[in-house]
Amino acid sequence: MHPQGVAAFPHYYVGINSLSELATKDDRVCVLNITGGESRTVTPVSHIYSGGNIVCGTAPGRSGSKMKTAIGEIPVYDNVAEAVDDGCEFNVAVVYLPPSGVRDGVIEAVRVNPNLKKIVILTEKVPVRDARVIRAIGQMHGIDIFGANCLGLADAHNHIRIGGALGGSAPEESLLPGSVAIYSNSGNFTTTIAVYLATAGWGSTVSFSSGKDLYIHYSAQEWTYAFHNDDRSKAAVMYVEPGGYYERDLEFEKPVIACVVGRWKAKLTKACGHAGAIAGSGDNAVAKEEWFMEKFGVDAIFTPDNPVCSEKGAVVVNIAHIPAAMTAVMEKRGAKPDFEPVGDLSLKCWFSNTQGIDLPDHLNPPVVEAMAPYNEQIAGLSEQVGIVFPRQTMKDASGASMMDPKTQVTRVHGTSVLDASTHSFEENLVQSLIREYPDENGTALANVALNAFVNQAGSIGLAATDASREAGNSPNTALATAVAMVGPKEVEASRNAATTMMELFKKAGIEDPTDTSADISEQLEAADPSIFVSDNACERGTAMLAAIEARGAKSIFIDFLKALAEKAGGHVRGQVVLAAITVHLAWKPLMRKRLSATTISTMPWHFRIFSTLIGSAAGGAQQREGSFYSVADSDLMSGWSFTETAHLALLGNRPNAEALYAFSVLLGLIISNGPGTISAQGAKGAVSADGPEAPERVQVNKGYIGFLTHTGFAHGGNGFEAIAFLLDRFRDSGLSDPGDEGHGLELAGMATDYAKAYKAYKTKAKAEGNLSYAKIPCVNHPVFKNKEVNYDPREVFVNDLFKQRGSYNVFHEFYHELVEALFKTGVSRNVYCVNVDAVIAVILLKMLWRPYADGEISDATMESAAFTTFLFGRMIGSAAEIDDHTNRGRNMDTRTPASRCSYVS
Repeated sequence: MHPQGVAAFPHYYVGINSLSELATKDDRVCVLNITGGESRTVTPVSHIYSGGNIVCGTAPGRSGSKMKTAIGEIPVYDNVAEAVDDGCEFNVAVVYLPPSGVRDGVIEAVRVNPNLKKIVILTEKVPVRDARVIRAIGQMHGIDIFGANCLGLADAHNHIRIGGALGGSAPEESLLPGSVAIYSNSGNFTTTIAVYLATAGWGSTVSFSSGKDLYIHYSAQEWTYAFHNDDRSKAAVMYVEPGGYYERDLEFEKPVIACVVGRWKAKLTKACGHAGAIAGSGDNAVAKEEWFMEKFGVDAIFTPDNPVCSEKGAVVVNIAHIPAAMTAVMEKRGAKPDFEPVGDLSLKCWFSNTQGIDLPDHLNPPVVEAMAPYNEQIAGLSEQVGIVFPRQTMKDASGASMMDPKTQVTRVHGTSVLDASTHSFEENLVQSLIREYPDENGTALANVALNAFVNQAGSIGLAATDASREAGNSPNTALATAVAMVGPKEVEASRNAATTMMELFKKAGIEDPTDTSADISEQLEAADPSIFVSDNACERGTAMLAAIEARGAKSIFIDFLKALAEKAGGHVRGQVVLAAITVHLAWKPLMRKRLSATTISTMPWHFRIFSTLIGSAAGGAQQREGSFYSVADSDLMSGWSFTETAHLALLGNRPNAEALYAFSVLLGLIISNGPGTISAQGAKGAVSADGPEAPERVQVNKGYIGFLTHTGFAHGGNGFEAIAFLLDRFRDSGLSDPGDEGHGLELAGMATDYAKAYKAYKTKAKAEGNLSYAKIPCVNHPVFKNKEVNYDPREVFVNDLFKQRGSYNVFHEFYHELVEALFKTGVSRNVYCVNVDAVIAVILLKMLWRPYADGEISDATMESAAFTTFLFGRMIGSAAEIDDHTNRGRNMDTRTPASRCSYVS
C-alpha cells in the first residue's frame, strides 16, 4: 500500500516510498559477522549513535559471547536462526560476510525471519550471479536490498545509522540535520560531502552509500523515487562514478547537484577501485556528465569561476565545488541555507615543512593550531629534534641506496652515481651523511675538518697499518687495522660536543648557520665551558680555526666556540671544532627533519674515519709531525681540497686540474653498486650485530671494518686485473703519452691480434676440459649480455664526459676497439660492454703510465693504487649504509633464517 497521492514506483517492487523510511527509529538490526575486523569498530559506534538499535549479531563459534558498548552489550549467536529462536526481533540485517558467504547468509536471514524488511550488504565484490539471486529473493519477499560494497544508510533527523561507517567515529559531527539528501557511489565521500555542505550552511536528511559493485541493488532510480516523496529533502547531491547506466534515465522534480568523477578511468581497460567503475562505451564519466547537463539544461561544468547552473541543478567534477553549486542553485529557487556555515574548506595545516624551498604564499599556507588533544601532541613533537625513522628489517633493504636493475645505475640518497661523479670527493662524503650536497661555504668547512685529521704520524693505527702491509696483507685488511683504532673513546669529546651543541641551539630559531649575526648570548650563558674549551693550548684546534678564517668560511657554531673560549679564557680543541663543523653541515636538513639526532652525534666519528682511511693509505715514511708528504698540515687545512689530499695519499703528488677532475669522476662512479653489494652487506651486518635499536651501542668504526673485510680482490681489486691486462698490451708499444691522440699506435690492429690469440687460447682450453680459463677483465658484465651491442651506462657516461672536455685516453679507446674485435673474430656472439671497472683501470693507468714507464713505480704499487682507489670511493656508499642502518635497522636483522639455509655436501 502506498500513501495517498503517492504513485507506486513503476519498475521494481520497493517497500520504501520515502527517504524518511530509509533509516528510522523503529528499525532493529542484526549484524552478520558482527565480530569481523571492520564490524568490531563500526558497529558499537552505530549502536551508540542510534540509541541502541542493534539487537544482536552472528559469528560462527562465538555463541554466548557479547559485544560491549557504552550503552550496553549486544548478544552474539552462531547464526540468525539461533538469534530468532532466542527471541531476538529485528527487521534489518547488516551483512559483513565474505563475498562467497553473502548469498547464503542473506538466504538464511530471509528464511528464518519473516519480519525482515531491509538488508544492507557492506561486502565488496559479491559475485554477480549471487547478487541476482539476492535481488530476486528481495523482490519475492518485499525486502529492500542496499549495496553491495556500501557504507550503509544514515538519517541525520532521526539520528540513526545502519551498517557501515557513515560519519566516521563521531557521526554527530558531520551528519547535521538539514534539507539535502545525499546519494553516493563512494562510501567515504558520502561523509565528506556532508561535511563540505555544512561549510556552506547545508545540512542533510539522509546520507546513502549506494556502493559500487557491478550490481547496485538500491540504485539511483529507486533512490530518486523516494527522494521525491520525502518532504524534508528539498535538494540532493548525487556523487556518480563511471560504469553502469543507472543514472541515464533519471528524471528530477527537485534540484540536484551531480558530481561526476573519473574521467581518467576512461583510459583503463579493467576495474580500478570500485568494481563497477569500469570505463566502457557510453557509460564513462564524460557521457554521464552529458546526461546530467541535459537534464539540468546547462551547457558547461559548474566551477566557482564559471558558475553555470539552473533551477534544476548543476554538474560539478570536483567535490569541493558542491557547496557553492548547491548555494547557487538554491538561490535561483529563493531558498536559503539551513544554518550558519560550519567551518570552511581552506587548507588548515597543522604542520609545515617546506624542506627549505622558498615557496610563494599561495603554495605555502600558514600553520594553524590543531584542535585538542592534537595540539598538545604537536607541541610535544616540536621538542623533538630531527626525524625518528621507523625501525624495520633491513637485510635486503636500504633507505640510502637503490639500483636500477635495467641500467645498473645506483642512486645514493636520490643522486645517481653518474651525477655524483661530477661532484668532488669531499662533497660526496658529506652527502652520504646529510642526504644533500653542501654549499660552497659548507664544502670549505668540510675540507678543514677532513684535512685536519689526515696526518696519522705517531699513531698506533698507522704503525699497525704499516705492519699489516709489511705482512703482505691486501689494502683493505691493512686499512681495517687503522680504522679499528678510531674507537668510541677516541671520538668521545667530538660526539659529546656535537650533541650538546645541538641541544643548546635547537630552539634558537636558526635556519641558516652561516648567518653569524644571530644572537647567541643565551647559548653562551647556558653552555658548560668544560665540554668545549680546554685550559691547555691546542695546536690542531687553533690551526683549524685559522684555516676556516683563511678560507673565508662562516658558521654561527664556530663563532660560538670562539666567543665561549674568550669568555672562559681557554682554548678550543680540534675535536670540538670538528664537532662544530659537522653540526653546521647537518643543521639545515636536521631542522627540516631529514636527519636524526643520532646522525648528528655520529657525524664526527664518520669524519674521523674518513680522514684516517685516507691518511693511513700513505705509509708511515710519508708522514711526520706537522706534515703529510712534506705538505704542512696547516696548508692542507687552509688550501687543499680533500680530493687533492686523497690523490696525494694515493699517488704522492698534488694533481693538476685534469688529473683532479678525472680522479673525482673515478671516485664518484664507484660510490655504490646498491645495497645488495657485498661491501654494503658487510657494513650493514656490522651495525646489525651491534644492535642499532640502541644507537649509543653502535660502534661506527666496526661498520667500516665490515665494509673493508667484505671487499677483496674479486670485488675491489679487479681494477688492477684490467691494469695488468693493459700493461701486457702496451708495455713494449713505445707509448709515451696516453693522453696524446696522436700516439701513432694502430689500436684496431692491436685489438684484433689479441682477439685472434685469445680465440685460439680459449678453443684450446675448452678442448682440454679447462673451464676455468682466464677471462678478459672488465668486459661482458653478465647483466648486460645477450644484446647485439652492449653498453654499461656508467662507462658511456664517463666516456662522453671526458670527450666533452677534450680529454683523450688511449687505454679507454683500446677497450672499445677490443670488444669490437672480439665480436668480429668470433670470440663473442655479440659486442661485449666495457664495464665501469675498466674505467678505474684506464684512468689510473693514464695517471701512472709515465712514472711506471720510467721505472719509478712497480706492479705492486699499481695494484695497491687500483684497489685502494676502489676503497676510497666505496667508503662513501658504505657511510650512507652505516648511517641508514643505524637509524632504521633492527637488531640482528641481516641474519638469514635457518629455513633458508642449505647444506652442500
